[in-house]
Amino acid sequence: MLSVFDNGAPPLCPSPFNMASYVLACGDSTPDKIALSVLGSEDWTFASLKSAVLGTATGLLAAGAVPGDRVLMRLGNTVDFPLAYLGALAAGLIPCPTASALTAHEVAPMIATLDPALILLDPDVACPPHGRVVQLHTLRAMRDLPPAKFHMGDPERAGYIIYTSGTSGSPRAVVHAHRAIWARQMMFDGWYGLGAEDRVLHAGAFNWTYTLGTGLMDPWTVGATALIPAAGTKATDLPALVAAHKATIFAAAPGVYRQLLNQPQIPAMPDLRHGLSAGEKIAPAVCARWEAATGTRIYEAYGMSECSTFISASPAYPADTSVLGRPQHGRRIALLGPEGPVPLGMEGTIAVHRDDPGLMLGYLDAPDETAAKMQGAYFLTGDQGSMDENCQITYLGRNDDMMNAGGFHVSPVEVEASLARFDGITAVGAAEVAVKENVTVIAAFYTAPAPLDEAALRSYAEANLARYKQPRLYIHMQALPMGANGKLLRRALRQHFEATR
Repeated sequence: MLSVFDNGAPPLCPSPFNMASYVLACGDSTPDKIALSVLGSEDWTFASLKSAVLGTATGLLAAGAVPGDRVLMRLGNTVDFPLAYLGALAAGLIPCPTASALTAHEVAPMIATLDPALILLDPDVACPPHGRVVQLHTLRAMRDLPPAKFHMGDPERAGYIIYTSGTSGSPRAVVHAHRAIWARQMMFDGWYGLGAEDRVLHAGAFNWTYTLGTGLMDPWTVGATALIPAAGTKATDLPALVAAHKATIFAAAPGVYRQLLNQPQIPAMPDLRHGLSAGEKIAPAVCARWEAATGTRIYEAYGMSECSTFISASPAYPADTSVLGRPQHGRRIALLGPEGPVPLGMEGTIAVHRDDPGLMLGYLDAPDETAAKMQGAYFLTGDQGSMDENCQITYLGRNDDMMNAGGFHVSPVEVEASLARFDGITAVGAAEVAVKENVTVIAAFYTAPAPLDEAALRSYAEANLARYKQPRLYIHMQALPMGANGKLLRRALRQHFEATR
C-alpha cells in the first residue's frame, strides 16, 4: 500500500467570506462572555472585542488604506496586535505580522518587498523610517470609532502575509487567502478537542502566529475563552496560572515545556485536560515527564508557515510520542518520492494536496519558486517522514537537515530523541559537520549544567542507536540556537562548530 491519506475533499469554504467575520461570529450569541483575559491585567468580552476590531477597521480605512492594501505590523507583545490584525482583515486590508525582535536592518527589505500602505508602529519596536506610519497611540484610539462593515468577498483573495522562519534559508513572504481560517476547523477535533466551554491558556506572546491562531482565533471561532499570560511571565509560573484561571487546555512550544518542568514540583492543575505542542518536534522524554507530573498528555501537531498545522495527535486519535500523529480529517496528505507516493513504512517527503484550504496562495511575487514546491497535485513541505498502516506519521527532519553517515540517511530528530533520554541532558541537537575536506561526521550538541562524561554518552549511544547513527562528536553548549518561533536552528549548529574549530 502507498503512503496516502485521502478521505475525500475538504469542506468547501462559503462565499462571500471574511476571515475576521468568521472568527468573531460565534461570539455574537454570548456577547458578555469573556473572550480574552490577559492574566492579571485586563479582560475583553466578545462584544468589546468585536467593537474594537471594527472600530480599528474604520480607523485604518480613514488613514488612507483601501481594500487590498498591505499593512505591515510592527507591534509588541500586547493586545494591540490581535486587534490590529483582525481590524485590518475586517476592512479587507492585508495584514503582514512580523516578529518584534527583528532589527530595522532586517525589516527594511520587507518594506521594500511589501510596499505597505501603512505601518502600524509601537515606538519600542525597531522599524526604518517610512512615510505612512500609524503610531500606537493613534491605533489604540481607533477602537472607539464607529464600526466598519466587514469587507466580504472571494475566500480565495489574499488575506494576510506571513514570513517563514528562515530555518532553511532567507525568510520568504507567504501569501494566504481568507479561506485559510476555514481550514483550521479541522484542528478542533483533529488536535485540540476544542469546545465552547474551554479555557485555552497559550504560553506564547501575542505577536507570534502560533499564539494568534491556536491561542486566540481558534478559541474565539468556537466561542471559547483565550487566556494569555502577562508579558515577562516565567515558564515555571505557568502551571500555577493554569490552576488559578481554571484552564482546560494549555498550549506552548516544546522549549516552554522543558523549562517549566525544571522545578522540583508542578502545582496541581485540576481543570486541565491536556497540553498542546507545536513549533518543533517535542522529545518523548519531555512528554513522559509532563504526564508523570500532571497526569495529562501532550498532543503534538505538525505544520508550517505555508499550511499551518495539518498532522496531529488528539484526544480522539492519540499517538505514541515517537510519532507526530495522523492527518486531520478532511486533509489529503501523501509521502512522496521522485516517482510519486512511496510504500507504507518508506521515507518520503511530507506533501499536502493543493486543494487544502489552509495551503498558501503562494510566495509573494515568486511564481517560479511557488511552482518549484509542487509535485503534481501536491505541495512539498521539504520535511521527511514515514507513514504506517494506521496513517501515523513519523517525522524524520528536513531535507536539508538530513545527515549522511557512510551512505545511510540519518534523521537528526531520531538521534536527538534518543539522546534526550540521557540523564543530565536538558536539550540536544544533531547535525552533520565537516571535520576535514570531504569528511563529515554526526555531531551531538547538547545543554546540561556542566559537560557530561563523554565515555558515558558514547556507551549510551552504542546501546540505543545503530552504529551509523551514533554521533562521533559531543559538544556542550550553554544554549542551543533557536529561531524567533522557538525552532532549533541546525544550520547554526554547523556554523558554531566551524567557528570554534
